[in-house]
Amino acid sequence: MNNRIRELRARMDLTQDELARKVGVRRETIVFLEKGKYNPSLKLAWDIALVFGLTIEEVFFREG
Repeated sequence: MNNRIRELRARMDLTQDELARKVGVRRETIVFLEKGKYNPSLKLAWDIALVFGLTIEEVFFREG
């Protein structure tokens, strides 16, 4: 699964650690998400989307 987390974090000037604290996970989780090596739970995807003021579909997507 692909995502726009890195891009959206940059737009909001958020560090990985700051985003992690906002959604209640470790910074490493954000690292793995950004690299596409971890698929989030629905709750985590929802929480991340809320931080950015977007829908889950606007943050996470499948290519192809």
